[in-house]
Amino acid sequence: MMPFRRFALIFLCIISLTLFNSCNSKFSRAQSCQNSSLSPNSLTKEEINDGWELLFDGKSLNGWRNYRKNTIGRDWIVEDQAIHLHAQSNAEGHWQAQDGGDIITDREFENFILKLQWKISKCGNNGIMFNVVESEKYDYVWQTGPEMQVLDNSCHPDAQYKTHRAGDLFDLISCTTESVKQAGEWNDVVIQSIKGKLDFWLNGVHVVSTQMFNKDWEDMIAKSKFKDMPDFGKSRKGHISIQDHGDKVWYRNIKIKNIKS
Repeated sequence: MMPFRRFALIFLCIISLTLFNSCNSKFSRAQSCQNSSLSPNSLTKEEINDGWELLFDGKSLNGWRNYRKNTIGRDWIVEDQAIHLHAQSNAEGHWQAQDGGDIITDREFENFILKLQWKISKCGNNGIMFNVVESEKYDYVWQTGPEMQVLDNSCHPDAQYKTHRAGDLFDLISCTTESVKQAGEWNDVVIQSIKGKLDFWLNGVHVVSTQMFNKDWEDMIAKSKFKDMPDFGKSRKGHISIQDHGDKVWYRNIKIKNIKS
């Protein structure tokens, strides 16, 4: 028979552990509610103190414009606190929307961490470019800027190509793991570019890592579809761009942190 003192001590330990777990559970739930209650396109106090800034205010397209223009196409709108390309390819069969076009940030960035969320329409295709050079020499953002692919892997034809799937460094490096969500669901993205070291995260998974601007980078480009674009992937700074690929797409919570070199 268990001595009374030993039994009492075990009983007290069980009660304490139960209360501790209960408090932890309540704390976790409170934290979860607090995080989920943060409205889209806003910054926490911690983010502000850490140097983050919004690239989209959730209400307007201020800070964005079409590539090589001072205006923005009417097919780009704000819907449900997201930047939305709402029209699909025009009637003539062109791969971009009738009054869309690739859009870029007014500002240029060099060393940065970019965070955002995107969702794509069924069988849709889009892309996030960076280090985009704006010049009369180029007609499109992808002639200079590397891209994180945005895609519905389940049914878009590009998904059959190894380096053309969601989260890939387009036509250069494929994801280590497929972590994309299905069409219509929000995906979380981090693109980090610091002194040529490039890393992608998709939904919390580290999917791409490489070093830009060295011989391996040049050799990789020489074997890609960009081989005949002499300035592709060479700029160390530039605009951030959202592509018009003729499919409906949404972007929100676009925030950036400049990293001092």
